[in-house]
Amino acid sequence: MIGYVTLGTNDLARAVAFYDELFATIGAGRFLETEQFIAWSRDPEQPGLAVTKPFNGQPASVGNGVMVAIQLNSTAEVDAFYQKALELGATCEGPAGPRAEMAGFYAGYFRDLDGNKLNGFYLDMPA
Repeated sequence: MIGYVTLGTNDLARAVAFYDELFATIGAGRFLETEQFIAWSRDPEQPGLAVTKPFNGQPASVGNGVMVAIQLNSTAEVDAFYQKALELGATCEGPAGPRAEMAGFYAGYFRDLDGNKLNGFYLDMPA
């Protein structure tokens, strides 16, 4: 249902460098690109994430309660993704690990360089 999610940035070059490196760790690359907007995905036929300078010309700001969750393939991939985000300057919003509120849910939460909240998660659902 979701095609892509867009996050605002006040420094497009810095945000693009962050996401190029972070998404390379999970096999995602750029699939849409303009001077104002860049989007990444593992496959252009699958959902993606984009960063943009706000179209109204006003400063980007973070939405309270807004979070983008990136579905990953294993707990090891969550750990690596989360650690890479921190190495690139993200701030911790909850270390990678199992979450008691949902059996089989494993996630690491962080804020990107603009303060947008994201997580990498893996959901191990019994067959």
